[in-house]
Amino acid sequence: MLRTIGRRFLLLIPTLLGLSILLFLWVRALPGGPAVALLGERATPEAVERVNELYGFNLPLHEQYLTWMSRLLVGDFGSSITTGREVLDEFLRRFPATLELSIFALVFAIGIGVPLGYWAARRHGKLADHSAVALSLLGVTIPVFFLAFILKYVFAVQLGWLPSDGRQNPRIDATHPTGFYVLDGLLTGEFDAAWDAILHLILPGIALGTIPLAIIVRITRASVLDVQNADYVRTGRAKGVSQGIIRNRFVLRNAMLPVVTTIGLQAGLLIAGAVLTETVFAFPGVGSFLATAIFRRDFPVLQGFIIFIAILYALINLLVDVSYSFIDPRVRVQ
Repeated sequence: MLRTIGRRFLLLIPTLLGLSILLFLWVRALPGGPAVALLGERATPEAVERVNELYGFNLPLHEQYLTWMSRLLVGDFGSSITTGREVLDEFLRRFPATLELSIFALVFAIGIGVPLGYWAARRHGKLADHSAVALSLLGVTIPVFFLAFILKYVFAVQLGWLPSDGRQNPRIDATHPTGFYVLDGLLTGEFDAAWDAILHLILPGIALGTIPLAIIVRITRASVLDVQNADYVRTGRAKGVSQGIIRNRFVLRNAMLPVVTTIGLQAGLLIAGAVLTETVFAFPGVGSFLATAIFRRDFPVLQGFIIFIAILYALINLLVDVSYSFIDPRVRVQ
């Protein structure tokens, strides 16, 4: 197992190298440039030239790429053109917010999606099954930003049940040793701050988790339908094995492999796809800062943040592959 994990880590090197080349070229292909975005459209050519010379944007592309990669290999991701702070520091300051939001959205999607998909499969062809399929299809088709605006307008503006933006009420003087507001409140005993952080996670978490929820429902339903008609399940029923053992050991456990794969993919997409949700709810995470960096052509932030997200996505998929052997002992990575 350790040898397999080591090989997978080595395979990440060419993957990330290819991604870095494509990312570098894509960022440079954006219309405009960081100097114009920083100084404004009325900036003089001399001022633009000074900024380009300061950050090395006037060098040939291959020299810019080699300079960037040489710094990247020693952990230097550069500095943000907008804020002037290190890209790594900016990422570490905002990543806890995005991770906290993604975990909430994933728990919401799994907690409802897996039971609902299993329940629909057990009632195949009935009204409950058709309703679950229709709702999952609706969840996939609704754009995230549209759902976010609807949730914000109904539950925050009209009803006033939940906060509309931010991570925490600014009037709460809370201590944040880890940057994870819910965990910080529990560790420091500031339970009012933890509860307030949870309230701020509900609306963006639901908006972000709706599409993964719909996908998990459909994959769980299809997988359970496939497994419950397998020969070993019919044999178990014929031998008089109890329904509880058949459902838990025969059906649900064997149906979890494609579900776990889907959950792993969706977990990576949640972290990468929080841009719209964080922007709508003014959630100070990686996504909202990345959207600002795109608007301002902040090349170091764009390159650094996307590389970080790609590494996280690859690690999540590695964990999914390793988990197969624990879910199904028959699965062994060759």
